[in-house]
Amino acid sequence: MTEPAAFDQFLAIDVRVGTIIQVDAFPEARKPAWKLTIDLGPDIGLKRSSAQIVELYEESELVGRQVACVVNLGTRRIGPFTSEVLTLGFPDQQGRVILVQPERTAPNGGRMF
Repeated sequence: MTEPAAFDQFLAIDVRVGTIIQVDAFPEARKPAWKLTIDLGPDIGLKRSSAQIVELYEESELVGRQVACVVNLGTRRIGPFTSEVLTLGFPDQQGRVILVQPERTAPNGGRMF
């Protein structure tokens, strides 16, 4: 069981919806991954993320897909790549990542509440 978080801590995490507009191979990654470019709306703009989702998602099915991202964690260096947002997902029964996405289309940049 995890420790309870204060509500203020939850509010500090900025989760936004965005649309994947570009997918690139990431052969330098230790684990198979895609480099994603995500449109997070006019206020945040285009951000990049590395996602270990190659087992379940082909490049062609990712472009145009909306995803949920944490946008205020700062950058993280992954080999030669700088990830600017954390793309959210849940593990399936084999531990592969299933992307979090809104049930319906939402405006890019919309904040989760």
